Amino acid sequence: MAHAMRRQSPASLLNTDGKPHPLQDTLMAVTLVLGAVAFIAAMFHHLHLLSSWAGLIGIVTGAYGQFISVTTRERFLLIIGLGASAVGFFLGMAHGGLFGGVLG
Repeated sequence: MAHAMRRQSPASLLNTDGKPHPLQDTLMAVTLVLGAVAFIAAMFHHLHLLSSWAGLIGIVTGAYGQFISVTTRERFLLIIGLGASAVGFFLGMAHGGLFGGVLG
């Protein structure tokens, strides 16, 4: 009975199995950072190279992170990072693309 009443920290609220997952957590953090960079850079037309490349790499890392994720926390934050990466990627592509007119 005492085990069921144990308090959990807010950081571990969605870490459902209580085990460390260093690879998944690293992919989650990289996806969130790349998503933030891509999303913010997409607001500026002249940063389309940064936005499109950061978005593309964020989509790839986020997709692989989703594939190997174990907990709800990882999946939740990966989806947020994937969404931001996708928005940044698509706006970067609309503003000039991956190569910015250098090729083609």
